[in-house]
Amino acid sequence: MKTKLTIVVDGGKATPAPPVGPQIAALGLKAPEVIKKINDATKAFEGMKVPVEIEVDKATKEYTIESMMPSVAQLLIKAAGLEHGYGDRKETKSVSMEEIKRIAKEHSKYSLAKTEQGLINEVLGSCLSLGLKVDDKDPRELIKKV
Repeated sequence: MKTKLTIVVDGGKATPAPPVGPQIAALGLKAPEVIKKINDATKAFEGMKVPVEIEVDKATKEYTIESMMPSVAQLLIKAAGLEHGYGDRKETKSVSMEEIKRIAKEHSKYSLAKTEQGLINEVLGSCLSLGLKVDDKDPRELIKKV
């Protein structure tokens, strides 16, 4: 029988402390060993929250770790060099359209959009929510009807 555990960890900085360690130990696995593999899988996303899925075969104690992609918002915030999005939108930063396309491509696996422009529009919508500009323009000007 296989069990799945989905957790959210800090990229490259997971620890065996609660809540992650006890959840892993409850599956009958050695937490330090699993945490090391999680950190290796998520180190590219340092400074971001990363969903991780652990699938465990309870009979054999074999497991697989799948690191997922951080949210579009977190990728945009990192691309803009911020700690969080702008709430008041009085001052704002700009992200390049190339970054938008790169993020859209990376997130295509998790999207319901059927076209490339649809993927880009999803990311532009996140820019709007975060108060970011794209090439110093309002994201609404760049969203195209698909």
